[in-house]
Amino acid sequence: MPESTSYGQFCPVAMAAEIVCSRWTPLLIRELMSGSTRFNDLRRGVPRMSPTLLSKRLKELEQSGIVMVDRSAGTSDYRLTSAGEELRPIVLALGNWGQRWVETELTLRTLDPTLLMWDMRRGLRISPPPDLRCTIRFHFPEMKSNQRSYWLVVEPEGSVDLCYVEPGYPIDIYVEGSLRSMTAVWMGLSRLNAEREAYRLEIDGDRGLVQSFCGWLALSPFAREAKRPDASIRPAPHRVIAA
Repeated sequence: MPESTSYGQFCPVAMAAEIVCSRWTPLLIRELMSGSTRFNDLRRGVPRMSPTLLSKRLKELEQSGIVMVDRSAGTSDYRLTSAGEELRPIVLALGNWGQRWVETELTLRTLDPTLLMWDMRRGLRISPPPDLRCTIRFHFPEMKSNQRSYWLVVEPEGSVDLCYVEPGYPIDIYVEGSLRSMTAVWMGLSRLNAEREAYRLEIDGDRGLVQSFCGWLALSPFAREAKRPDASIRPAPHRVIAA
């Protein structure tokens, strides 16, 4: 007999959880909060979520009144409604709690270069923008061949594009090191200078552009939350759950 998706309780916590706590839904709301509006951009923010399940969750959120869809231009733009926007502090609080309490070593075992690069791409704060196009190559030598290299292309007007294949432009900045080190920096668990001084990350290129890049690199929105010295919450074992 299939398990019911309803808690069968009148409690508002139960009723809200039935809508926003299904698998992947909080992460999808996080992506919408971060400014992703197109289906393919949402997929890049949740790369392990199947397109079929993503479509299903978006439809459920639309039916629940959390997401609205603008199809007027021939494409679908997904945005949070006012009800969805009220979830922003809840999702941020959940992330801050995880940053404080989830054990660091276990956090850094769940590494995903595609998600890291997507987060970093939209987290760059291009100020001031470069005079000419700037191409930054990231190389993680320990990864398998199709996950070793990524390119961020920064245009003079400040836009940033993430490329998974060589874009054909001259490389201005080279960033090489372990994915673990780059993730630790992004999550605020280590400092960029500390990883460079320990030779776990190397950044080469034009000195001025390297300095600019280090200034552009904003961190995860949860990086400001300090890890609790007694943090011992262990993430649930990784397992695949059907939709």
